[in-house]
Amino acid sequence: MTSNWKIRVVNVLALVSALYSCDLNAQAEQPRNAYREWKVYGGGPENMHYSALNQIKRENVHQLEVAWTYDTGDTYQGSEMQCNPINVDGVLYVTTPRLRVLALDATSGRLIWSFDPNEGKKLIGQRVNRGLTYWEGDENKVIFFCFRHFILALDAKTGRLVSSFGDAGRVDLRDGLGRDMPGLSISATTPGIIYRDLFIVGSSVGETLPAAPGHIRAYDARSGKLRWTFHTIPHPGEFGYETWPKDAWQYSGGANSWGGMALDENRGLLFVPTGSAAFDFYGSNRHGDNLFANSLLCLDAATGKRRWHFQFVKHDVWDRDLPAAPALVKIKRGGRVIDAVAQITKSAHLFVFERTTGSPVFPIEYRKVPASTIVGEKLAETQPFPVKPPAVARQIVTEEMLTQRTPEAHRSVLERFLKLRSNGQFEPPSLEGTIVLPGFDGGPGWGGAAFDPETGFYYVNSSEVPCVLRLVEQPKRNNLSSGKDLYERHCASCHGLDLRGNPPEFPSLVGVAKKYNSEELRTVIREGSGRMPGFASLGRDSVQAVAQHLLGGEDMKVASERPSPLDLRYRFEGYNRFLDPDGYPAVKPPWGTLNTINLNQGEMVSQLPLGEHPELVAKGLRDTGSWNYGGPIVTAGGLVFIGATNYDRKFRAFDKSTGKLLWETVLPAAGNATPATYESGGRQYVVIAAGGGKRGAPSGGTYVAFALPKVDSEKRPPNIGHRR
Repeated sequence: MTSNWKIRVVNVLALVSALYSCDLNAQAEQPRNAYREWKVYGGGPENMHYSALNQIKRENVHQLEVAWTYDTGDTYQGSEMQCNPINVDGVLYVTTPRLRVLALDATSGRLIWSFDPNEGKKLIGQRVNRGLTYWEGDENKVIFFCFRHFILALDAKTGRLVSSFGDAGRVDLRDGLGRDMPGLSISATTPGIIYRDLFIVGSSVGETLPAAPGHIRAYDARSGKLRWTFHTIPHPGEFGYETWPKDAWQYSGGANSWGGMALDENRGLLFVPTGSAAFDFYGSNRHGDNLFANSLLCLDAATGKRRWHFQFVKHDVWDRDLPAAPALVKIKRGGRVIDAVAQITKSAHLFVFERTTGSPVFPIEYRKVPASTIVGEKLAETQPFPVKPPAVARQIVTEEMLTQRTPEAHRSVLERFLKLRSNGQFEPPSLEGTIVLPGFDGGPGWGGAAFDPETGFYYVNSSEVPCVLRLVEQPKRNNLSSGKDLYERHCASCHGLDLRGNPPEFPSLVGVAKKYNSEELRTVIREGSGRMPGFASLGRDSVQAVAQHLLGGEDMKVASERPSPLDLRYRFEGYNRFLDPDGYPAVKPPWGTLNTINLNQGEMVSQLPLGEHPELVAKGLRDTGSWNYGGPIVTAGGLVFIGATNYDRKFRAFDKSTGKLLWETVLPAAGNATPATYESGGRQYVVIAAGGGKRGAPSGGTYVAFALPKVDSEKRPPNIGHRR
């Protein structure tokens, strides 16, 4: 244990129990080659982030060196690269910041082919992608890829579009939504999953209204034809319809699955986490619990029929999307082996269910929660809380928790704190401002968690950055709306009334004329960019009016939209983090952690700070933890690998049993992605996308693969990492 990494062992008995009485028989039924490939996002359909490879292990991880790098050349200001690579038959498939798809030689990093969905045109706006889907077809091996509102099918060998799929290799996600409203924004940032000959996918949609519904859809992997649809906003006659207003299925949106899915192939069970309904923070037009928003769905993978569900947040107004796919795990509990599903939440709670029935493995309590004081809002009276395992992040901001980094910082945040509401989970949104901890990004995020079948340990990283949720009244609608009116109604919640935004997730629009001309800006408004949805539904004239307002042109007037159920009295002030004057979180560290939970017992094993701020380290302030994006993987070699830390750009390896830091290196840019590990040519590699670009950190576009030195090498190059 090093002096500067203070590992907090929370439950020594949990550690000893798992190490010496782990359920080895539970894994005996797995074939010998199980979990040795990385053909699927998250390591396999179970999404355990686990590899049985053990060439790299505790004893030699300090020898890791760069085996190869590949610079995509696609970096631009504010770009990101969040892809979890997949490896098939010695070929690594990845995406770039400009959303090209690349096939790389897994041993050398040599480019085999490249596919550009932009077709050589200028990329307008930011794009995000977290991975690809591989299908071993009848003749062609296929890579499925989501770009804007299209599913694309590429020949895995050549990178060319598969002409027999959809319309010359493309399927439009906008088709089959069941909405007459044109211009709805829909995409998919996380890859879909394969079951037999089905490609099953969720979506990313707008979080304000109008927004597309979050249907779960299965397409024929050969033809692209739609095979089944599950309505997450139930239609008349469907289960859960009564938890919404009777016409909500025609106008409400969201309840989408953007974080990925997990699959029990043997049972044909698909596990689908969903997000909140739109509008995220005020639900006067969607009274009721709003199934199947904020739920874990267990569906028949062949038909899309519901087997069971659990709703984590009823009538969500806190943006508590389920951030990542669950992990399908085997645990030992009460003298029996349980096939379970473990789902992490943005509130940093972990819920564990029996896989086939949905019965909770650990008790869940429904506790009374506060009512809203906002006109028109009606919240659920109770919400579920797991008794075990413990939350992996703090749940409430108190005065004692406020930063002591400097006296000036403490005074500033205390003055603001005393004006805000801070009562923990499910404190309603307010006009004064309500502190939300963990913040809108979560505790745990889209990187997900890793599960070790050898010990029953579950590893999840978490950020602890409080946010302030404040509602403000919408401007009154007149017969004519100016570009400024439309901007305030549709854009100000993210970019602010002053256009300054909350970079980099919500960039400043001050001086946007230097970045885009009028046509390009209209394209961004219509089609969206990054996590910004498109606003084509506003219509051509309204889009033009907003663009002219942003470019400082003549204030254009257009006819106001007709009153509808989409009109809401309040809007969201913006994604405001609760920070001190220097931009650090307003609470004492840790601001980011790596947590280990014994799932057999439901107990915390250890929690350690993850990430540092180099400028604070220079002043002697270490082990603060930091914002982290991306997730961990765990291996049979006894290691947990994780990048994710946003500011120090480090890639680390920990002892999976003790939490001890064994190796670290600095990447070209932050590794805001989940790494992958694979074997090629008899050598184990660990690869990560160094994309950066989060929270003002520099952007990058390089894949970095690490391996042990070749045994036949007489002269080994120096390691870029070092042992601590």
